[in-house]
Amino acid sequence: MNQENLYQEIGVFSKETHGSSDYFKEIVFVRGGEDNHYAPLKYLCKKCEDISLKEDLLKVGFVCDALDLYDQPQFIDWYQHQFGRKLKRAEAKKVTIVYRPDNKKIFDAIELVNKSFEVLRDQHIILNNKNLPVQLGEWYAKCIFGLDQLKSTSQRGFDFLLEGKRVEIKVEWGDASSPKGVKLRKSLADLSDFCIIMYIAKNFRIREICFLDSDFILRKFGGKGHTIFLKDSDVTQYFFSSSMKHSGKVANPTALLRFGTPTFAMKLTEAFP
Repeated sequence: MNQENLYQEIGVFSKETHGSSDYFKEIVFVRGGEDNHYAPLKYLCKKCEDISLKEDLLKVGFVCDALDLYDQPQFIDWYQHQFGRKLKRAEAKKVTIVYRPDNKKIFDAIELVNKSFEVLRDQHIILNNKNLPVQLGEWYAKCIFGLDQLKSTSQRGFDFLLEGKRVEIKVEWGDASSPKGVKLRKSLADLSDFCIIMYIAKNFRIREICFLDSDFILRKFGGKGHTIFLKDSDVTQYFFSSSMKHSGKVANPTALLRFGTPTFAMKLTEAFP
């Protein structure tokens, strides 16, 4: 398959609008060499002799992503411009984007990640099969609060202790919290004295910390069932950026500021100069 010819055909399609066609009904679109170049697979099957099925593209290195998972806002703008209509939510859920990834960038990134993981393993940050954000958030908490980390006697993994009292650490990864809140098993709150919620941004820096007494969580948010959801709106007043109630439990203020996002660190500079 000649990729240059394929991208040329996609570019030709994108240069003109197609409001009078029925291509807007298609659910499989192929991305070209530019971020704002797309064409329906049906169109390309007519124009390219070596393409008759989506699988013909997959055989030469293209991959598929559901639009719901595909971070490509250009496609929505492209669609509206091309067809003179908005892509409805129900229709968007059916759309698949076929594209060719930049394998060199991916392989270079994988090599960099591998080297980074070697450093994190050597520094005893990655210790088990938990994902990186969780382990990094636990390590941040251990450094900041001076926690003891012991092999768990009751479950696989580790227990964290603060002055002999058990600490449950929950890590929320992302630039914004889930609308449902941070999920906490009630049984773990029962077994611990404190709960530290580490909010880790996508860039792996700390964007917020919430330190709560487990008894308080059970009393105020326990309710029914086996799971507790701590929404931001319920605990925001206990965030470190809002309350210094537990600032005395910080053993290493330097780590707190060093590993925080600039916004988070700025909010804490007066309390931890």
